Amino acid sequence: MDAPRFHIEEIRFSERDVALRLPFRFGAATVTACPQVYVRARIRFENGGTAEGCAAEMMVPKWFDKNPALNNEQNFEQLRFALRDARDAYVAEDDAQTAWTHFASNYAGLQARAKAKGLQALVASYGPALIDRAVMDALCLHTGTSFATAMSANLCGIDIAGSGLADDLAGFDMPAFLASHSPRASIAARHTVGLADAIDDSDALPDAPADGLPTTLAAAVKRYGLTHFKLKLCGNTAQDIDRLQRIARVIDGHAQLVTLDGNEQYTDADDFAVFLDRMLSTPVLWKLAQKTVFVEQPIRRDAALERSVSALGKRIPLLIDESDATLDAFVQARALGYTGVSSKSCKGFYKSVVNAARCAHWNATEGESRYFLSGEDLTMQAGIGVQQDLALVGWLGLSHVERNGHHYVNGLAAVPEAEQQALLKLHPGLYETSDGATRLAIRGGQLDLSSLATAPGFATGKLGAGISWDAMRSVY
Repeated sequence: MDAPRFHIEEIRFSERDVALRLPFRFGAATVTACPQVYVRARIRFENGGTAEGCAAEMMVPKWFDKNPALNNEQNFEQLRFALRDARDAYVAEDDAQTAWTHFASNYAGLQARAKAKGLQALVASYGPALIDRAVMDALCLHTGTSFATAMSANLCGIDIAGSGLADDLAGFDMPAFLASHSPRASIAARHTVGLADAIDDSDALPDAPADGLPTTLAAAVKRYGLTHFKLKLCGNTAQDIDRLQRIARVIDGHAQLVTLDGNEQYTDADDFAVFLDRMLSTPVLWKLAQKTVFVEQPIRRDAALERSVSALGKRIPLLIDESDATLDAFVQARALGYTGVSSKSCKGFYKSVVNAARCAHWNATEGESRYFLSGEDLTMQAGIGVQQDLALVGWLGLSHVERNGHHYVNGLAAVPEAEQQALLKLHPGLYETSDGATRLAIRGGQLDLSSLATAPGFATGKLGAGISWDAMRSVY
């Protein structure tokens, strides 16, 4: 399948506010509400035909830029700048290009302009990440293909050799790598345990919502049949060890796999080593430690890539997340002893594909499966946001993915009924109606990806994805 060339004629942004039913605390930040941005893109092919596509993502404060001097609204404005800057760049291109080339030709310029404004590289990635997904949706809908089929056929035209963006993959057979993938029918939901989460009834929040949904970890395990868990760390060894012991008592007997997320809370490798020593020497945590497959970004981003962590990495695999801010970050991290990297939709699906290719290439070169990609969340919400992320990790072949939006937000309760029913009809295995709203369906700890594997578009199913576009504010 040849990669079509096209112009990007128009990109529009809309927002709707999302209120969390429970506070989500990660690192030093606690989120109770934030906007979700929706993107619509119209593309025009060389024969004059047009197509439209869409995407959505939460604008979570204090993750892209954790500067405590910035308030939440300032964090939102940073992301809006990234969206506007990417829109202006993509629409201004004179020549028809492939989907990949639209991304690749603008990557360096967008990063440079964000840096000149004092913005983090993660912020700069946010705009193209959403626009690239909306463009890919338009391309898939135009050709009547699913995301999985389009990616395996390289419909977007990924050309590493001609881009200058990943010279370490020179000579790698990207078309063969893409063609080797086929979408999963299901995936395990790895449940996030935030730092403000109640573990059991003994510390249940006095003002917890009475909406029929779980408000404690114990209740979530029971309702969803959870077997995979992601546990947040605060960076204080004594507090982290105490909390992990309480969590272990709840999930022992259920947990098949565990990951830990440091969210940059440890000062350096020595600081994190103190925690790891305590965890591995605490008898109550032995079972949990045996099931822990990696630790995500334990060290703050300004120090994480300054020195080797090889000694720590030999004790437990380490993954970069916030430090994965640029396309070459994983290459830098590998040289220091990190073996994992996150796939996160807000950083761009092309980055996930490039890093997955690196894992395959490095593992084949070294003759062992050391390097890995893991699917992580950013309170991804029901609707096209979660659908596109699940389509990506399902096509990549991941067996589990962090999911937390269903726990912190009451499904689609706040959106029009017509939108809820449209999504349920388009993806009947992925969603269910319960407790008065359409929501993500997690059964036996698993998510059903079957509709995403076959739906035309980038996991949308039809033009507009069933979204009530007139029920949100049009902005910038």
